[in-house]
Amino acid sequence: MTGRLDGEHVLVTGGSRGIGAAIVEKALAEGARVSIVDIEEQAGRAFAASLGAGDRVYFGRGDIRVADEIKAFHAAAVAKLGPVTGLVNNAGRNSNADPVTMTEAQWDDVFSVDLKSAWLCAREVLPAMLAARRGAIVNIASVHADHTFPGYFPYAAAKSGLVGLTRSLALEVGPQQIRVNALSPGWTETRLVAEYFATQPASMRQQVLDVHPMGRIATPMEIANCAVFLLSDEASFVTGANWRVDGGMGARFAG
Repeated sequence: MTGRLDGEHVLVTGGSRGIGAAIVEKALAEGARVSIVDIEEQAGRAFAASLGAGDRVYFGRGDIRVADEIKAFHAAAVAKLGPVTGLVNNAGRNSNADPVTMTEAQWDDVFSVDLKSAWLCAREVLPAMLAARRGAIVNIASVHADHTFPGYFPYAAAKSGLVGLTRSLALEVGPQQIRVNALSPGWTETRLVAEYFATQPASMRQQVLDVHPMGRIATPMEIANCAVFLLSDEASFVTGANWRVDGGMGARFAG
């Protein structure tokens, strides 16, 4: 399908690569105007230019951990593309840490990217959505919100918090017909996953594939397809939900 996001302005955080980049591409294909905020300026500008979308795409460098930078980016994006009607809080970071040796600064850094930034971005776009009584927010969480494994402290805690934030925001803004949902990807073929496999024994990838009923892991576009659905009017009665997109991995009993 095409045209599901005609007339919409979708803001994507961390949209220069991986799942974020796929969401940008899919939203553009569905007719949206798209603004991208990313801390990686060179990569972001190169990606935006490669899309060939002309004045339907805007890139701005911004640190989503900093409220003033979000505010400045949002103002510039609205000036270029009009009010934001869809927000995808995609930017995030992994964390491998020990609960005893991790420092407070390291903890705060993880939570500022994976959780606090989603609230800061929502806080920026919601006034216009509330005034218009329409809009959709999609928070990219993770299957780690439901189940995790050793070494991912405090990533699982932050992603669980993001799902909780999603439910709370959905209740707050639902009366104004604004929808807020979470999307929890499982293993996905991104650069970060490729780099992870490169550091592991050769058998590790097959071990991962073996726990997937479909025998493979996701492509970024498969995650993007779900995100764009949740942004669109086709999901007009979906809010407060956490959509797990993991190829059935979470349905499997250990053993």
